[in-house]
Amino acid sequence: MHWRFLALLSLLLHTLMFTLATRKRSASRESWRQDCRSCLECSKENGCLRCPDRLFLYLHRDGMSHHGSCLHSCPAGHFGLRGTDANHCIKCKAPECERCFDKDFCTKCKGGFLLFKGKCLRSCPEGTFPHSTDCIEDCEYSSVGYWAEWSPCLHNGLSCGVRWGQQNRTRVLSWRMSEELSELCPPQSETRKCRLKKRCPKDKPKKERRGERRRAQKQWTLLGNRTVTEPPGGT
Repeated sequence: MHWRFLALLSLLLHTLMFTLATRKRSASRESWRQDCRSCLECSKENGCLRCPDRLFLYLHRDGMSHHGSCLHSCPAGHFGLRGTDANHCIKCKAPECERCFDKDFCTKCKGGFLLFKGKCLRSCPEGTFPHSTDCIEDCEYSSVGYWAEWSPCLHNGLSCGVRWGQQNRTRVLSWRMSEELSELCPPQSETRKCRLKKRCPKDKPKKERRGERRRAQKQWTLLGNRTVTEPPGGT
């Protein structure tokens, strides 16, 4: 009786193992068919070998071999390289790089790293400060925009009658800068000395000259509310 029970148990175990193996092979075949649905050419051992023109061929390690997949966009740590014969997903060179433009230029870093000029760093270099996921150049060192034209040369609101005056210009922030970053880098102003005409023209009516003076004084009042810095070298 005991012998018959062991034989029956052994038969049940073998049947169960056979059923599981059959299901696994069936699932493997179904998975292989699913993997090959987006391929132009596919193999059971290596997956996709060739992809449609719009897709990228991504090779990832599967045990001792590589398995190919055709993707619309490459996964993290890779970038898409389009070619005449095929499109491939190429791995970023730096392991701390989550997204890259090419293998040597990162566009997004993994957690714990800061992006600066295509590199992922643990801390920001001198002359920069951390902001969100990037290292931003200090406003006084970076080209955050362009300088506007110099204002008219004036001295206490006058454009003539004295030898020297001053003129002002303001750095306009780049339109590409975010509003948050614009607040970190406020507009800059600078002044410089300029030469005036010693004699004022006599052909203008006295009333018109008085109006010009009022307008000039008003302009200088507005400029006086801005932060003024001397330019390097006094230019």
